[in-house]
Amino acid sequence: MTSKQAIIDRFISYVTIDTESDPDSKTTPSTEKQWDLAHKLTKELISIGMKEVTIDQNAYVMATLPSNVDHDVPTIGFISHFDTTPDFTGKNVKPRVIENYDGKDIALNAEQNIILSPNYFEDLLLYKGQTLIVTDGTTLLGADDKAGITEIMTAMEYLINHPEIKHGKIRVGFTPDEEIGRGAHKFDVEKFGADWAYTMDGSQIGELEYENFNAAGVTVKATGKIVHPGYAKGKLVNSMYYATEFINALPPMETPEHTEGYEGFFHLYSIEGKVEETVLKYILRDHDKDKFEAKKALMEKIVFDLNTKFESEVFNIEIKDQYFNMREKVEPVMHIVDIAEEAMKAVGIKPLIKPIRGGTDGSQLSYMGLPCPNIFAGGHNFHGRYEYVPVESMQKAVEVICKIAELVGQNQERDQS
Repeated sequence: MTSKQAIIDRFISYVTIDTESDPDSKTTPSTEKQWDLAHKLTKELISIGMKEVTIDQNAYVMATLPSNVDHDVPTIGFISHFDTTPDFTGKNVKPRVIENYDGKDIALNAEQNIILSPNYFEDLLLYKGQTLIVTDGTTLLGADDKAGITEIMTAMEYLINHPEIKHGKIRVGFTPDEEIGRGAHKFDVEKFGADWAYTMDGSQIGELEYENFNAAGVTVKATGKIVHPGYAKGKLVNSMYYATEFINALPPMETPEHTEGYEGFFHLYSIEGKVEETVLKYILRDHDKDKFEAKKALMEKIVFDLNTKFESEVFNIEIKDQYFNMREKVEPVMHIVDIAEEAMKAVGIKPLIKPIRGGTDGSQLSYMGLPCPNIFAGGHNFHGRYEYVPVESMQKAVEVICKIAELVGQNQERDQS
């Protein structure tokens, strides 16, 4: 299989290009700098021998690895995104390679006393003796999802160089703006032309996911009245105090820091307040559709009750659905999950089948007609300075991609019921 150094070199060549997306932008891609990596990937796909390489006006990159079998098999796809989150800076990423990790603290930045410690991030101990790529403590790494791109590109190159591995037609897609929820918005499913696909966008080695949150974004506005505080008695209305009542009316244990597994949450991620107006922004999540709808109804009821209490339209609420649980679209074609599970076992990986506590392009793509489970890319601690990825996990992801291609290419009879 591909050498560690080749994977390291490819990965670093991607993460050192700043591709942070911007939720406030109206363009696609949302930032001009995403084009830099999009063009690089287009040239690289051509150079390794991929066919039908295209980049459209929105920076979506697609390419084909033609079939090398003489019988009909399904066309499958592999997809990853090249933007990084705006939650933490992706500018001037300086990755460090830690050989033969010893299981102890890693000083990411001695000057600023930024430590990556297994005492806090216990998963580090899973990779003792392996090669880790970490940050310098001042930026994120970008393994989400440049590890996935590295793996797809490396797997395609390996299959091209090893034609003895028989496979059907394979499509690859690299997308912008996944981190701001728009990665699939302008993805041309018909042009992609796959029967199903896999996003390489999971975390820990072995992850295989076909369930994700139902998701909504919620904006709550509280309105007050500003009066000179020296003459404010009976006149001033402080919207920030009203907003606090709304916050405290929600279930205190149904927040991200108190939930796991299939448990949903209300997440207050932004407050902007002055006396006259305070704006609360939430993300609302739940795997269960009924519980998801109940959470939305609860927020609306709290607004109604508070407006009734204050005998005024103090509060206004806006709820926008963002994406839905892809389980509904994947369960009718569960053989595509079975194939990925079989591939993992064949290369010595124990599959970790669990729900995604988040979203993925695969969710939107599944509802657009392209069923799309999610497979591990190997990284940990996404969206921050403590992000890292074991190189051996990326190697195994390459093996999984190649094995899936081989299994589909065998055209075995499978139970698709």
